[in-house]
Amino acid sequence: LGATWVMWLLVGLSVVCLAIILDRAYYLFSTRDDLPSLREALRKLYRDRDVAGAKKRAEESKSAAASVIAAALDDADRGPAAIAERIDGESAIVKTRMERNLAFLGTVGNNAPFVGLLGTVIGIIRAFHELDQSGGEVTSGLMAEVGEALVATAIGLLVAIPAVAAYNFFGRVIRYRMVWAQTMGSDLLAHAKGEDRKES
Repeated sequence: LGATWVMWLLVGLSVVCLAIILDRAYYLFSTRDDLPSLREALRKLYRDRDVAGAKKRAEESKSAAASVIAAALDDADRGPAAIAERIDGESAIVKTRMERNLAFLGTVGNNAPFVGLLGTVIGIIRAFHELDQSGGEVTSGLMAEVGEALVATAIGLLVAIPAVAAYNFFGRVIRYRMVWAQTMGSDLLAHAKGEDRKES
């Protein structure tokens, strides 16, 4: 088999990674929103004490931050402590949803070069065996084994680089969105605490 099976394994991993990249790109693109504008709209509704309007506005958005706020507003009448708990719980859910399959992408990105290196080692071993069989002469079989070994390394890098780049890019997008979710959650908590003080 030589290093051929390693190369096919890497090709299979690259196909899976491409599917994950396309899936996550579509999901994150379809759940995007103008988060600064959303925050300002919600803050205005809080100032007007329009909790129902704030919930409606949050439900109109497909963003992760809006999902967190919409869930927290369900408990708006239960006080700041309940709202804080709901924000934490919903934040964990939306983050997990956004990170779906990214661990696989990161694992492949970190380990594909080593898989390629395994193919290289196998190819070099077979090249030495071919060299021994040919009595030290450089033959076409020897060059084929050396070429296969180098190709395995190249494929490993070609699989790893896009996987790592996509993993890092998606990670930055998710962190950005979670920062806005926490910021909007803090705005809601500040409003709830203010209302609580007024009532007491």
